[in-house]
Amino acid sequence: MTEPPLTELEIVEAERELGVSLPEEYRTYLREVSAGGALFRLERTEHGWWWAGNDEGRRELLAIPFPPPDSYVESDDELMAREPQAEAFEDDAAYRTAWRAWADEADRLEDLKTAGAIVIQEHGCGFATLLVLTGSLAGTVWWDGRATCDRIVRLSLDHVTGARPIRFSEWLDHGSWALLPPDWGPPVSPHPVVHR
Repeated sequence: MTEPPLTELEIVEAERELGVSLPEEYRTYLREVSAGGALFRLERTEHGWWWAGNDEGRRELLAIPFPPPDSYVESDDELMAREPQAEAFEDDAAYRTAWRAWADEADRLEDLKTAGAIVIQEHGCGFATLLVLTGSLAGTVWWDGRATCDRIVRLSLDHVTGARPIRFSEWLDHGSWALLPPDWGPPVSPHPVVHR
C-alpha cells in the first residue's frame, strides 16, 4: 500500500527539524506521489521526523556534506596501514585495547562515507540505494555496495563517458539495478521505481 503524499507544511516542518533542505525532485515526490511508497517512508516518529529503515543514530551526520567516494581513498589506506598487529604488543590485553580503538575509528570513517545521505531502498545482502541530501552532490542517487566490495558507486545512465551521477527523478524511471557500472554484472533492463 502506498502512503499518501505529505503536505507542503509537513515537508517544511521536516526540513526545519532535520536541518536540511530536501532536493527539489525529492520534495516533489513527497508532495505529489507518496511519503514512501517504493521508498523508505519519511514519517513523524516519537523522536521527530525521520525515515523508516534508517538508523536514527545517524541524525547528526545528515547535515554533513556527502563525500565523493574518491575523497576518502587516502584515509582508508592510511587507516589500514595503522591496524594494530598482535605481534607488536607484549600481551593480549594491550593488543585488544589498541585494536578496539582502531576498530572504533574505522567504524566512524565508515559512517562518514554516507554522511549527508539517506537509504531510500534496501536490496538485500547489505546493498542499498542512497539519496544524497547535502553537499555538492545533493539530489543524486548512489549504490552502497560496501557489504561485498567496500565501494559506494554512482548510479548513472552512462558509465562510459564520465558517469554523471543520476538525479532522483531519473532514478525513479530506471531503478538502481539498471544504473550500476558494467563491472557489477550483465546489463539489466530499466525497472521503474514508480510508474508515472
